[in-house]
Amino acid sequence: MVKYFLGQSVLRSSWDQVFAAFWQRYPNPYSKHVLTEDIVHREVTPDQKLLSRRLLTKTNRMPRWAERLFPANVAHSVYILEDSVVDPQNQTMTTFTWNINHARLMVVEERCVYRVNSDNSGWTEIRREAWVSSSLFGVSRAVQEFGLARFKSNVTKTMKGFEYILAKLQGEAPSKTLVETAKEAKEKAKETALAATEKAKDLASKAATKQQQQQQQQFV
Repeated sequence: MVKYFLGQSVLRSSWDQVFAAFWQRYPNPYSKHVLTEDIVHREVTPDQKLLSRRLLTKTNRMPRWAERLFPANVAHSVYILEDSVVDPQNQTMTTFTWNINHARLMVVEERCVYRVNSDNSGWTEIRREAWVSSSLFGVSRAVQEFGLARFKSNVTKTMKGFEYILAKLQGEAPSKTLVETAKEAKEKAKETALAATEKAKDLASKAATKQQQQQQQQFV
C-alpha cells in the first residue's frame, strides 16, 4: 500500500515572480530544517527548457518508536534529490523530489506543477502530489501514516516560506513568523507585568504614607 496526497495551492504572485523565488527559497524562517542545497546538474534543452537537478540536505527527526528500530549511529539527515523542468514559453515548472537515504524506513516522492492560475493571470497555482511508501515489515502502515502527516505539515511551512521570500523580493515587509509573534507577545507581557508591579509598589507606598500621616495625627 502507498499513501497518496493531492493538494492545490495558490500564490498571489505572477509565475515569473514565483519562478524567481523558487531558486531563492532558502534560507527562510520556515525552513530551518533545510541545511544545504547544491546544484549538481543544469542544462538548457534545444527547445529552450531549463533542466536542473539539486541535492538538498534536511534534518528529519524520526519518531521515538522508529528510533528504536534503527541503530543510534544512523544519520538523522535526509538527502533529497530534486529534478525540475522549467518551460518559460508555456510558463510551467514541474519538480519531482525523493529521498535517497532512509529508503528502507520510508520513501516520500513529490511532484509539483507550477502554472499560471486559470482565474487570475497574476497569480500562480501549484498542483502537488505525493506518494509515501515503506517496506518495513509489520509497521509499514504506521510509518506511512506518520510520513503523510509530516508531509502535510511541511507543505504548510513550504507555502509560508514561499510567501515570505516573495514578499522580500517584492519589497514588502514579510509577515512575522509564529516564533517572532510569540516573542513579541512575551516581551509585551513582561512590560505589562513590570508596569503593573511598579504601579502596585507606588500605590502601596502612597497607602503606607497616608497611614503614617493618620497615625501621626492621632498622637497630636
